[in-house]
Amino acid sequence: MTEAAVQHETELTYPGDLLGFAADLTAPERAKLLQLRAYLDEHVRPSLPDHWERAAHLGHLRGPLAEMRLVDDPALVDGEGRTRALYRGFRSVELCRADLSVSMTYGGQVGMFRTLVLEGGSPAQVADWDRDIIDFRMTGCFALTEPEHGSDIAGGLSTTARREGEGWVLNGAKRWIGNATISDHAVVVAREEGGDRVLAFLVPAESPGVEMSVIQHKAALRTVHNADITLREVYVPDDLRLPRIASFADLNRAFRTLRPEIAWSSAGMQLAAYEAALRYAQRREQFGRPIASFQLVQDKLVRIVENIAQTLALAVRTTTHPVADDVAPSLIKLVAGNRLRESAALARETVGGNGLLLENDVVRYFMDAEAMYTFEGTREMNTLILGRALTGHSAFVR
Repeated sequence: MTEAAVQHETELTYPGDLLGFAADLTAPERAKLLQLRAYLDEHVRPSLPDHWERAAHLGHLRGPLAEMRLVDDPALVDGEGRTRALYRGFRSVELCRADLSVSMTYGGQVGMFRTLVLEGGSPAQVADWDRDIIDFRMTGCFALTEPEHGSDIAGGLSTTARREGEGWVLNGAKRWIGNATISDHAVVVAREEGGDRVLAFLVPAESPGVEMSVIQHKAALRTVHNADITLREVYVPDDLRLPRIASFADLNRAFRTLRPEIAWSSAGMQLAAYEAALRYAQRREQFGRPIASFQLVQDKLVRIVENIAQTLALAVRTTTHPVADDVAPSLIKLVAGNRLRESAALARETVGGNGLLLENDVVRYFMDAEAMYTFEGTREMNTLILGRALTGHSAFVR
């Protein structure tokens, strides 16, 4: 059991948040985050090395997390039933401080899946499904990327939807779909045959023609089960189509509120890596004194905190001043991914050879940093998007 798992904190503190961004949380928000932290420290952290080594998914956490009412506690919501964006950001920080896979197991449901339904569904669909989504009685994932199309999916979407009677028939394949095999539904994005629309369908996992298999031998995000999905003549009734999604522009609109999420997740992982490295440096002795007393080690710790400050500043800014364009998110992803990758490497260096042991935590953050660096579009793709916006010239094609 890690040191963090045996402590029961009474105040919400973030040792790497030297600029004090968390000070703007309200008392009820801080209490809720402390409740979440206590649960993660006591019931989740101790088992993470074993789950990581076995590549066992974390689906069993969804029930207890849902019972905490992290999304809809009356003490946290406004008149429209929404929590504050700053609270949602620090909720992601807490989940990622435990493990990125913990955050994806929970956030893939109440963040991505729920947002697709809220922003893409009809009023009747939202009314019928939202309560069950929050309570995890109706579970789902987002199926967009394909075996041959990742960052270029907007121009290469191969999965098709053919109108047939009162419904649609889907054919195609999806890849890297997180939580797919532990979800009841997948929101499948497909191109309309004979038309220009890009549509989204809520496909029940048990539908005839749907096949799923867990991707094996991953070196990162080991406790998230990413899946390959094959769709062969899968019939979906029209009332399971999300009618307010008819293009990639609609998908971008739907996810606009989630755009700061990468920065919050990056900050949470960096905070966790920093705390793990600091704990180790304070107790590990070399040449008769703790390695925390050496300038080389202190330099690494300071550089991590520098990255945390930049990432949190970006996260808070984009939370309080929502991004409305389609270019700024690439800058957010670029900075958050780069800072996370550097911080995780510095933490791993601080712990030295023992940093390769799961019991010291940093190697999980190190490997998952590589996953986040890639699935947020890669540095190169985000650079191309920013470069086109800055110069007016596209370097995507020649």
